[in-house]
Amino acid sequence: MSTTRILTIFAAVLYLVFWLAVIAVSIYLLSLIIRALKKYINSGEVRKEKKIIRKSLGELLKENRLRCKMTQEFVAETLGVSRQAVSKWENGTSDPSTSNLLAIARLYGVSAEELLRSAGDDGKQRKESGARSAENSASEGKES
Repeated sequence: MSTTRILTIFAAVLYLVFWLAVIAVSIYLLSLIIRALKKYINSGEVRKEKKIIRKSLGELLKENRLRCKMTQEFVAETLGVSRQAVSKWENGTSDPSTSNLLAIARLYGVSAEELLRSAGDDGKQRKESGARSAENSASEGKES
């Protein structure tokens, strides 16, 4: 066999190995994508269940406002915000600031922690720790 023939066969084998590697990597990536999609789809069901079980902060704010027989206008005037802001909080479009949440809790006769604990999701839990530190600093300011 000539050297040219050996090199041609060697190049063909390398070419074949290269494409086999490309196919193997493609199959591996495809399997990872399928696994990720399955996990995402399953987590959606879990998220839906949690959403059904737990009430949103907005729903709790609205329930407490109605329990106290207050209107959105009254709450807005008392807090010094617009009625639209109160509506957005109750619809879940936006969340009240920590200071507004503390004022709302006082107005409704409940603790901010109780509202946040009932709402329950992680984003609200972070606000709860912020509300605690705001209450602590407010109580320290009153003592001095």
